[in-house]
Amino acid sequence: MRAIVGLLLVALAASACSGDDSVGALPQGGQPVELDPADFVDRIDNPYWPMSPGSRWVYRETSADGAEQRVVVTVTDRTKRILGIDAVVVRDVVTQDGEVKEDTFDWYAQDVDGNVWYLGEQTAEYEDGKVVSTEGSWEAGVDGAQAGVVVPAKPRVGLRYRQEYLKGEAEDAAEVLSVDETIEVPFGRFDDVLLTRDFTPLEPDVLEHKFYARGVGPALAVAVAGGGGREELVSFSRG
Repeated sequence: MRAIVGLLLVALAASACSGDDSVGALPQGGQPVELDPADFVDRIDNPYWPMSPGSRWVYRETSADGAEQRVVVTVTDRTKRILGIDAVVVRDVVTQDGEVKEDTFDWYAQDVDGNVWYLGEQTAEYEDGKVVSTEGSWEAGVDGAQAGVVVPAKPRVGLRYRQEYLKGEAEDAAEVLSVDETIEVPFGRFDDVLLTRDFTPLEPDVLEHKFYARGVGPALAVAVAGGGGREELVSFSRG
């Protein structure tokens, strides 16, 4: 399996040199990859989503019917060992009217080329202060789950990649649509923004556009099919 990783990294390097946007350069669907801890670094500084400990993003999420939720994403100073890789632990808390609705710990790591890998999540949904579901939780290497890429090192229009994979549970994927968008959210105006089309075969009628601002990270997410929700960045502080 280690040979698969070698081929994957070679493909990434070739793509960077030639400008080839081949979808084979990053993991696809349920394609198995065995990640080598030696190919990962102890920081996440990809310009489209730098994750230094203590960094904090606050979002306002508005559903199609106008209901609002507050989403707070914080990079902790903790790591979790997954497949021999020390993944950064990022906490994502969703509240509505001051009540916790979801509390999630996501695990990310960056390889030597600058790709940010998603290694899993531990999530819990709440009602009246009690956990009612942990559906959607997964960890790379457990029960057939495979890591994916959440932000590529060198995004190019047309580049596709899986973000996560646990058959029938978590099969999110993305495609780069643009790297020169301009957006304006409550936190500010940004140019040269990365735009991705996010989708999953588990819900083929659902489609979302995500916007990543350089030096900041995710700044805007808009549901373009399967709903009319919008999540926009209200504040950001760098750790």
